[in-house]
Amino acid sequence: MRDARGPVGVIAAVDCGTNSIRLLVCETPHRPVVREMRVVRLGEGIDATGRMSEAALARTFAALDEYAALVREHGAARVRLCATSATRDAANAEVFAAGVRERLGIDPDVVTGEEEAALSFAGAARGLREEPAWPVLVVDLGGGSTELVLGGPDGPPEGHSMDVGSVRLHERHAFSDPPTAAEVDACARDVDAALDACPVDPARAATVVGVAGTITTVAAAALDLTAYDAGAIDQQVLDVADVHAAVDRLVAMTVEQRRALPFMHPGRADVVGAGAIVLRQVLRRSGVGRLVVSESDILDGIAWSLVD
Repeated sequence: MRDARGPVGVIAAVDCGTNSIRLLVCETPHRPVVREMRVVRLGEGIDATGRMSEAALARTFAALDEYAALVREHGAARVRLCATSATRDAANAEVFAAGVRERLGIDPDVVTGEEEAALSFAGAARGLREEPAWPVLVVDLGGGSTELVLGGPDGPPEGHSMDVGSVRLHERHAFSDPPTAAEVDACARDVDAALDACPVDPARAATVVGVAGTITTVAAAALDLTAYDAGAIDQQVLDVADVHAAVDRLVAMTVEQRRALPFMHPGRADVVGAGAIVLRQVLRRSGVGRLVVSESDILDGIAWSLVD
């Protein structure tokens, strides 16, 4: 389902999530010039305090300084920054907004959960190389929230944002290192409660597409990669049994054992187990036998919003 429209000038998209902040500079999302990611943990402690910490803001602004220089270097005519779960929940969101204006000259778009879901679906669905069986469920598993978006080839998708993500659950459940069986079960029950309240039923999906860092990391584990390789991960179709086995391995490890994995980003090693539990519970409810893993996600959806 690659979109073949021509160049429209250089654009820049920024996705600011709970755990990471990412930049895409491109002519269209299928013609990337720069694709960067920094783990800044903007949502650190926000579930407990309701505020973004000074340290988290400092890390995020340092990354934005780098991104602003890249945007200027490549002459991007249009820039959009979408901020998601962490800034939606924070009492001091204006401090973040002022920092974005200072560095990029634009106001951040603090998108709703429904808007986040639609952007995720647009990025993932347009990135598919082959026509899927419809309807497609896109699972965008972030640090603060998880979006489930179900759609067909025509008409708007149906989406919902759940307040269960890798960072939020890791902090909420205060896992031991490694987690105990009781802690893992408690986390799974938390995810199941969110799914029970979710109007988007995974069981309705004919195809499940997983996006974002937790899911691509689980895919790297299932593929037993010797380094993180986006090209090897993108559009992989994995047996769900292999995904479950990779989840079980990651959840059972200590943080240091995860950090030693050759494909693991060090900023994801502590929280990936909690995120993997979310993926496992969603797949159990879906009933599908395979998972499509995509490197195209909300960041690409933000870029498409500047093209359309």
